[in-house]
Parts: sequence; structure tokens; C-alpha cells
Amino acid sequence: MAAAAAAATMAMAGCQVEGGGEGPGTGATADPGTGAADAAARLEELAVAKAGSMSGYSREKFPHWRDTGENCDMRDTILQRDGEDIKLSGCNVTDGRWYSVYDGQTYDDPGKVDIDHMVPLANAWRSGASKWSNEQRGDFANDEERPQLIAVSASQNRAKGDQDPSTWKPSVRDYWCQYAQDWITVKHHWKLSITSAEKEALGDMLATC
Repeated sequence: MAAAAAAATMAMAGCQVEGGGEGPGTGATADPGTGAADAAARLEELAVAKAGSMSGYSREKFPHWRDTGENCDMRDTILQRDGEDIKLSGCNVTDGRWYSVYDGQTYDDPGKVDIDHMVPLANAWRSGASKWSNEQRGDFANDEERPQLIAVSASQNRAKGDQDPSTWKPSVRDYWCQYAQDWITVKHHWKLSITSAEKEALGDMLATC
């Protein structure tokens, strides 16, 4: 289970990195004190609805990888936050080590690491974000305050695609508890709906806590 990211701010080659992690792959986590019981309560507060239409969707409507400093964007920030032994060229991450909590593997090539949106952009579109402005969708796509952005293996991120927990779960079963808590935290904060199958799957994952 991922350790909570320490609340700290550090400057690296002109980039401001919020919440430096305790180790590779820690990522952002739910608010302190939020556990399985809190997540279960929040799950009951989420609106249950059928998935909306994908009509009009495009990733460009979720402006992401915002600038976070001189020659630095959100991807660089999360790679630095979630990695160890980071090496930079300017503000671009060129080397380091990342532990992918989804598959339990460590990677030393940033090209094999993706920044996953815990709640995928297309899933958010289908569960309420289609009604937001592009600015609101950009805030969602770059949200590092909630556990919405996490460095994981590219293969796991691409296998996940835009699926919710009813059709895709991390291959590391021991991470299901944290994954469900984080998914619920994001959807609850952004007031996104869930499907009945999604709610059942999240409940099953919380039962592993």
C-alpha cells in the first residue's frame, strides 16, 4: 500500500514540486485520516447513474500538463514527486527510479513511466465533466491536491485506458484498498457520478482493506 506523501515543498532546477514523496511511486494520497470507513461513507454519497455519452469528447477539452515552473510542466512535477534518484536536464526528468504500485515493478527509464489520471479523463467526461468549462476540466486534469495523478508503468496505464474499477483493477491485489479509496476521493471531491457496477466493484475493493 502506498505511503502517504509527505507535506513538503522542494525546488529542483527551477521547478516547484509540491508534496515530496517518501519513496518511489508514493503519489498523492487522500486527506490525512481518510481511511476505508471514510471512503465507504463517501461512496454512499456519490450519485449513481448510467454512464453518459462520449459525444463531443476529446482530451484537448481537458488541458493537462500545465506549466509548473521555468521549463517545467505537471508531468515533470509528478515524475519528480514520485521518483527517487532523479536526474534532470533543465527541468526535464532524464533518469531516476519509480516504483509502480499497479504492478509492483520498479522502472529506471522515465520513458516507461506514465502519469496516470486516477479517474481517467474520458470516464470523468461520462460521469459529469462534459458539463464543465474547459478551465474546470483543466483543473481536474492537473489536480495534484487529490490522489488524481500518480506515476505508474506505461504498460499498466495503457491497459487501464478509460476503464473504471468494474472492468479494470491494478494487477497488485494488495493495492486495491488504496486504489478504491483514491478513486472515491477524486470522484467525491469533483462530484462525479458512478455506475452501479462501479459502486459494487469499489465496495468489493474496500472489503480488502
